[in-house]
Amino acid sequence: INLSAIAILITIFRERYFANNLSFGASVSSGILLSSGQNWKQQRRFSMATLKTLGMGKSTLEYQIQEEAQNLVEVFRKTEGKPMNPSFALNLAVSNVICALVFGHRFSTEDETFHLLLEVMLLLFHQLYNISPWIMQRVPGPHQKAFSSCDFIQSFIREEIKKHQEAKHQEKDQDFIHFYLAEIEKVSGYSYSPYDEKNMVQSIFDLFLGGTETAGTTLYWGLLYMVLYPDIQAKVQQEIDTLLTPGQSVCYEDRKKLPYTNAVVHEIQRFSNIISIGMPRYCLRDTKIRKFVIRKGTTIFPNMASALYDSNEWETPLTFNPNHFLDEDGNFTCRDAFIPFSLGARSAC
Repeated sequence: INLSAIAILITIFRERYFANNLSFGASVSSGILLSSGQNWKQQRRFSMATLKTLGMGKSTLEYQIQEEAQNLVEVFRKTEGKPMNPSFALNLAVSNVICALVFGHRFSTEDETFHLLLEVMLLLFHQLYNISPWIMQRVPGPHQKAFSSCDFIQSFIREEIKKHQEAKHQEKDQDFIHFYLAEIEKVSGYSYSPYDEKNMVQSIFDLFLGGTETAGTTLYWGLLYMVLYPDIQAKVQQEIDTLLTPGQSVCYEDRKKLPYTNAVVHEIQRFSNIISIGMPRYCLRDTKIRKFVIRKGTTIFPNMASALYDSNEWETPLTFNPNHFLDEDGNFTCRDAFIPFSLGARSAC
């Protein structure tokens, strides 16, 4: 469904009209991405609370991001100006930030198993077989590679969980797995609990799948646009150089003093439009949106591209233009039509 009017978009994400998600009968009903109802609410609530405790949105995680950024710069520097494909290096850096949160440690850039993990994860992201009907599991074809990829990733995660279970829990050595294992132990006497190893494995799986490819691809497009628009790159560099001293790393709070750079980051997300179609929604009742009636039981896919490229919302929708996010005085300003990851409690998940 095209979202040419923001009012339509808001209507779609009202829970009384549309269900949060639909898994099309997929075999996975645990974790965050493809679960629904109470289980989804419990897994998402626990995951968000734990990630915030571990530093998401705080300076503690920022140090990890800055470290990975420095490692990434070294990777680029070693090429000595020769042509390279930065895609894998970008995904590796992003994934290591997630590893620090989930596993409590990062992996060496030379770790072959970690390289294989990223390769199969990217393959799985591109296949997205779990949004297909269950019958696809029985049909031969290239999508079958996704099933073996899924098995490998889950085995990798279970091995990390096993290491945590075998090690003595130390308060200073906390990560997502430690918190989840503690929650499982806490509710072990209950007749039913949404916290078990199956949900833990799938939640970690979803964090990697949803976080690595989206952030890595956004960075990839950002590099491309800086190459294509050197004048914009120069203005970003000048603004950063004016604020920071040589060797100083940029931090999240700096965005308030970097309006042009912040606008460029948002324009990269808008123009690259890496998630054109949002997660499916299931119509709970007959719903009228303007002159159209969507019948109960209908599955809809929100078309984010229709909002991100809407000529009624953006002055030059088909042009890379950071001024979309700047007011007349050069201050950063966001817009309602900026929905790179959809809207609502679930957004992209």
